[in-house]
Amino acid sequence: MQTRAEILFIAELAGEAERYDDVISQIKLICDRFGGRLTGDERNLLSVAYKNSTNNLRASWRIVDTLEKVQAARPSSTMKQLHLLRKQRNRIGQELSDVCKDIIHLLDDQLLPFAKQGEERVFYSKMKGDYFRYMSEFAQDKDNRDQYAEESLGAYKQAYKEALYNLDPVHPTRLGLALNFAVFYHGMPLFFVDGVKLLTLHPAPDVQKSPTRACHLAKNAFDDAVLTMHPPDADPEAAQLRDSLQILQLLRDDLILWSKELQDDE
Repeated sequence: MQTRAEILFIAELAGEAERYDDVISQIKLICDRFGGRLTGDERNLLSVAYKNSTNNLRASWRIVDTLEKVQAARPSSTMKQLHLLRKQRNRIGQELSDVCKDIIHLLDDQLLPFAKQGEERVFYSKMKGDYFRYMSEFAQDKDNRDQYAEESLGAYKQAYKEALYNLDPVHPTRLGLALNFAVFYHGMPLFFVDGVKLLTLHPAPDVQKSPTRACHLAKNAFDDAVLTMHPPDADPEAAQLRDSLQILQLLRDDLILWSKELQDDE
């Protein structure tokens, strides 16, 4: 029987080869054999694998959805062509839903029940919020969209409450949570090609149509982090600090964009 170190080595090798399904299967094997307490390396491998798998599917869905809309606007389009495009879009959407449900079940059944208070629990709760958010973005049925959005909101709230009590404002996990939670509140993302806005996804549930709340959350996270960014003993080369600075830049960019949107609306 393989040792834990050997299974992790195979997972790392699969990650280098961008074989994300293999990464996921190896980390699941660790969970099954050794329990739901993953090391930091194991947890990060799992997160990256699911993120890449869903990012690819989300991009594919948007491309096919755009092509379907473009094709529908052409007088020369046939019903058969539109049917094939719709069928392909639905197939990709189902694959995306299956991947999201897979990680959510793993989180609920094996990871969150054994997570330590603090960074580990925030990390997993944030993941749960992220994947319910993805399911809400691409769900075809309004009831499902609303249900997934509520589940996402609940997971983000739980993670944020835990982060406020147990993580420093400059901690990258807390900042990453604030960034994604703010994106949730802002609403569904736009789809751009060569800088041109093509479409939005399904209309966001009411709980997500809160750009003011998104700005408030992002600004508080940004300001709190900046106040504690340079304690006397901070190492400017530390990996954690570099991660925090990158997320702060994303928060700043979103704040500028969303603030402009609010001004335009007014």
